[in-house]
Amino acid sequence: MQTVHLDKRIHNRTRFDCKVEPLNNYLRLMAGQQSKRDNVRTFILEDHNNPAHIVGFYSLTMIALDLSSLPDGLRKKHHNAGTAGLIARLAVDKRYQGRRFGEWLMVDALLRLLHATDSVAFPLVIVDTKDGAAPFYQKFGFTPFPTLKNRLFMTIADVRLNLGTI
Repeated sequence: MQTVHLDKRIHNRTRFDCKVEPLNNYLRLMAGQQSKRDNVRTFILEDHNNPAHIVGFYSLTMIALDLSSLPDGLRKKHHNAGTAGLIARLAVDKRYQGRRFGEWLMVDALLRLLHATDSVAFPLVIVDTKDGAAPFYQKFGFTPFPTLKNRLFMTIADVRLNLGTI
Protein backbone atom coordinates (compact mmCIF):
# COMPACT_ATOMS: atom_id res chain seq x y z
CA MET A 1 0.00 0.00 0.00
CA GLN A 2 1.05 3.54 -0.60
CA THR A 3 -0.57 6.93 -0.50
CA VAL A 4 -0.61 9.33 -3.43
CA HIS A 5 -1.49 12.99 -3.81
CA LEU A 6 -5.16 13.70 -4.37
CA ASP A 7 -5.80 13.91 -8.12
CA LYS A 8 -9.27 15.18 -8.98
CA ARG A 9 -8.99 13.63 -12.45
CA ILE A 10 -8.53 10.12 -11.00
CA HIS A 11 -10.09 9.99 -7.53
CA ASN A 12 -13.86 9.85 -7.15
CA ARG A 13 -14.36 12.26 -4.27
CA THR A 14 -18.18 12.23 -4.50
CA ARG A 15 -18.23 8.48 -3.74
CA PHE A 16 -16.27 8.92 -0.49
CA ASP A 17 -18.33 8.72 2.70
CA CYS A 18 -16.75 8.37 6.13
CA LYS A 19 -20.03 9.18 7.93
CA VAL A 20 -18.68 12.59 9.09
CA GLU A 21 -20.07 15.29 6.81
CA PRO A 22 -17.41 17.96 7.51
CA LEU A 23 -14.70 15.46 6.45
CA ASN A 24 -16.69 14.32 3.40
CA ASN A 25 -17.30 17.93 2.36
CA TYR A 26 -13.68 18.88 2.86
CA LEU A 27 -12.50 16.13 0.52
CA ARG A 28 -15.21 16.86 -2.06
CA LEU A 29 -15.06 20.65 -2.06
CA MET A 30 -11.90 22.03 -0.45
CA ALA A 31 -8.95 19.63 -0.60
CA GLY A 32 -8.08 20.31 -4.24
CA GLN A 33 -8.35 24.09 -3.84
CA GLN A 34 -6.30 24.10 -0.66
CA SER A 35 -3.58 22.05 -2.33
CA LYS A 36 -3.44 24.39 -5.35
CA ARG A 37 -2.97 27.30 -2.95
CA ASP A 38 -0.15 25.45 -1.14
CA ASN A 39 -2.10 25.54 2.12
CA VAL A 40 -2.39 21.80 2.65
CA ARG A 41 -1.42 18.49 1.04
CA THR A 42 -3.98 15.71 0.88
CA PHE A 43 -2.87 12.11 0.47
CA ILE A 44 -5.16 9.35 -0.75
CA LEU A 45 -5.05 5.62 -0.14
CA GLU A 46 -6.53 4.11 -3.29
CA ASP A 47 -8.44 0.84 -3.52
CA HIS A 48 -5.94 -1.48 -5.23
CA ASN A 49 -8.77 -2.96 -7.36
CA ASN A 50 -10.03 0.44 -8.50
CA PRO A 51 -7.75 3.49 -8.03
CA ALA A 52 -10.71 5.85 -8.46
CA HIS A 53 -12.15 4.57 -5.18
CA ILE A 54 -10.73 6.31 -2.12
CA VAL A 55 -10.14 4.01 0.85
CA GLY A 56 -9.12 6.92 3.06
CA PHE A 57 -7.22 10.17 3.17
CA TYR A 58 -5.29 12.52 5.38
CA SER A 59 -4.24 16.14 5.03
CA LEU A 60 -1.01 17.68 6.29
CA THR A 61 0.05 21.26 6.83
CA MET A 62 1.94 23.43 9.29
CA ILE A 63 0.40 25.38 12.15
CA ALA A 64 1.60 28.22 14.36
CA LEU A 65 2.65 26.79 17.70
CA ASP A 66 1.03 28.44 20.73
CA LEU A 67 3.77 27.88 23.29
CA SER A 68 1.53 29.00 26.16
CA SER A 69 -0.69 25.94 25.60
CA LEU A 70 2.19 23.48 26.12
CA PRO A 71 3.04 21.80 29.42
CA ASP A 72 5.84 23.63 31.28
CA GLY A 73 8.65 21.22 30.39
CA LEU A 74 7.92 21.35 26.66
CA ARG A 75 7.37 25.11 26.72
CA LYS A 76 10.87 25.61 28.15
CA LYS A 77 12.48 23.08 25.82
CA HIS A 78 10.90 24.52 22.66
CA HIS A 79 10.69 28.21 23.61
CA ASN A 80 12.09 29.24 20.20
CA ALA A 81 9.79 27.02 18.13
CA GLY A 82 7.20 28.76 16.03
CA THR A 83 5.49 25.96 14.10
CA ALA A 84 4.32 22.37 14.33
CA GLY A 85 3.20 19.77 11.81
CA LEU A 86 -0.57 19.35 11.69
CA ILE A 87 -2.51 16.27 10.69
CA ALA A 88 -5.48 18.39 9.70
CA ARG A 89 -7.82 15.59 8.69
CA LEU A 90 -7.83 11.79 8.57
CA ALA A 91 -10.75 9.64 7.49
CA VAL A 92 -11.62 6.20 6.10
CA ASP A 93 -14.57 5.51 3.81
CA LYS A 94 -17.34 3.57 5.59
CA ARG A 95 -16.98 0.68 3.12
CA TYR A 96 -13.40 0.12 4.34
CA GLN A 97 -13.76 0.84 8.06
CA GLY A 98 -12.83 -1.84 10.56
CA ARG A 99 -9.89 -3.09 8.50
CA ARG A 100 -7.15 -0.99 10.16
CA PHE A 101 -6.78 1.42 7.25
CA GLY A 102 -7.05 4.33 9.72
CA GLU A 103 -4.04 3.04 11.62
CA TRP A 104 -2.14 2.56 8.37
CA LEU A 105 -2.96 6.13 7.29
CA MET A 106 -1.85 7.48 10.69
CA VAL A 107 1.53 5.75 10.48
CA ASP A 108 1.96 6.98 6.90
CA ALA A 109 1.16 10.57 7.97
CA LEU A 110 3.61 10.38 10.87
CA LEU A 111 6.33 9.03 8.57
CA ARG A 112 5.78 11.88 6.10
CA LEU A 113 6.02 14.44 8.87
CA LEU A 114 9.10 12.77 10.31
CA HIS A 115 10.77 12.88 6.88
CA ALA A 116 9.81 16.55 6.55
CA THR A 117 11.78 17.33 9.71
CA ASP A 118 14.93 16.28 7.87
CA SER A 119 14.52 19.44 5.76
CA VAL A 120 12.47 21.80 7.93
CA ALA A 121 12.65 21.40 11.69
CA PHE A 122 9.57 21.47 13.91
CA PRO A 123 9.25 19.90 17.36
CA LEU A 124 5.63 18.69 17.49
CA VAL A 125 2.88 17.00 15.53
CA ILE A 126 -0.61 18.24 16.38
CA VAL A 127 -4.04 16.80 15.63
CA ASP A 128 -7.45 18.37 16.05
CA THR A 129 -9.92 15.56 16.68
CA LYS A 130 -13.63 15.25 16.09
CA ASP A 131 -15.67 14.39 19.17
CA GLY A 132 -15.00 10.83 20.27
CA ALA A 133 -11.86 10.37 18.11
CA ALA A 134 -9.23 11.24 20.76
CA PRO A 135 -8.72 7.60 21.90
CA PHE A 136 -7.70 6.64 18.34
CA TYR A 137 -4.89 9.21 18.42
CA GLN A 138 -3.93 8.52 22.03
CA LYS A 139 -3.15 4.88 21.24
CA PHE A 140 -0.40 6.23 18.94
CA GLY A 141 1.07 8.32 21.76
CA PHE A 142 -0.70 11.65 21.28
CA THR A 143 -1.32 13.62 24.48
CA PRO A 144 -4.15 16.11 25.03
CA PHE A 145 -3.17 19.75 25.47
CA PRO A 146 -3.92 20.74 29.07
CA THR A 147 -6.24 23.60 28.10
CA LEU A 148 -7.43 22.85 24.54
CA LYS A 149 -10.35 20.49 24.02
CA ASN A 150 -9.94 18.04 21.11
CA ARG A 151 -6.34 19.11 20.35
CA LEU A 152 -3.56 16.61 20.95
CA PHE A 153 0.19 16.60 20.36
CA MET A 154 3.20 14.33 20.09
CA THR A 155 6.82 15.40 20.00
CA ILE A 156 8.89 14.52 16.94
CA ALA A 157 11.26 12.74 19.34
CA ASP A 158 8.34 10.52 20.42
CA VAL A 159 7.36 9.93 16.79
CA ARG A 160 10.89 8.62 16.18
CA LEU A 161 10.65 6.34 19.23
CA ASN A 162 7.10 5.16 18.57
CA LEU A 163 7.54 4.26 14.92
CA GLY A 164 9.58 1.29 16.06
CA THR A 165 6.66 0.05 18.18
CA ILE A 166 3.62 0.97 16.06
